[in-house]
Amino acid sequence: MMDGAFLGRIGFQVRGRPVRGVAVLAPLSGISDVGFRRLAARFGAGLVVTEMVAAEGYLRGEEQARLRSAGVGLDPHVVQLVGRNPVRMGEAARLAEGAGADIIDINMGCPAKRVTGGLSGSALMREPDLAVDIMAKVVAAVSVPVTVKMRLGWDDTTRNAAALARQGADLGVAAVTVHGRTRQQFYTGSASWTAIREVADTAGIPVVANGDVASVADARSCLAQSGAAAVMVGRAALGQPWLVGEIGAALAGIPVCSPGFAERAEAAVEHYETLLALYGARIGTRHARKHLAAYADRAAETGFGLSPADRAELVTSEVPARVVALLSCIYDEPLRRAAA
Repeated sequence: MMDGAFLGRIGFQVRGRPVRGVAVLAPLSGISDVGFRRLAARFGAGLVVTEMVAAEGYLRGEEQARLRSAGVGLDPHVVQLVGRNPVRMGEAARLAEGAGADIIDINMGCPAKRVTGGLSGSALMREPDLAVDIMAKVVAAVSVPVTVKMRLGWDDTTRNAAALARQGADLGVAAVTVHGRTRQQFYTGSASWTAIREVADTAGIPVVANGDVASVADARSCLAQSGAAAVMVGRAALGQPWLVGEIGAALAGIPVCSPGFAERAEAAVEHYETLLALYGARIGTRHARKHLAAYADRAAETGFGLSPADRAELVTSEVPARVVALLSCIYDEPLRRAAA
């Protein structure tokens, strides 16, 4: 059985390192902070990946890059790096390994204009020779496994994910994640899981399928259509960091034990308080707002949630004690909340 072969729906391997499940959390800029990743891992995500960390900023010691790369309490700790200078990407990978990274992930998939405008992220798929050089330099720089996240290609006329994945495997890349869209599609239309199959069939290393996986049913369809070893869950996990673990458990045939409402509220509070500790009250509150709104909206989907006035206060309040109080009761019954 080849290294990285699918392990009976229990997990897969990244260069001999077992991954405990076949559902992993995507690197999400502005979302997959260390608090969110800790929760997702605790609730059973097979792997969690940092927000993308700019290699140049990381090498300069910029605080933002340091905070994005934080991984205390995570095992394995996966750091995703973005950049276009092969030597500097290798240096950043070496620095991350020295700071505790267990796996280095190379970003060749981000479609954002601010990233591709700097000819990084998915723009690298238009420069395959440079992309290969980056993979080679990063693999040579570290002793830990190196993975790559990419799209199908830059556009429909240049779908080169399969070729790049094969070249990466020859260089020693341990696994590749493929989002089932081209860069020019951004997030429009539907991800093509069937288009990922060419990569899974020819790469010779584990392939993780990404794009539009928001439920157990999606994950099963994605695996069947893509032939991938695992699925990656992205924005569907916002407001419900337990989702990735639930999907992984279901795929493994393990009884799914969803957290109760009290545990969900406690997780939301813990996440908020982690952001305050990480960034300070003022900046942490700003970073938290998208999460606060998502936690409240996920609660509303269950039939609970806050009143419109309380939800508005939750996402605008500058008073941590008030935010904690509101988060603590997002799953309370309305009558009980009104009486409190």
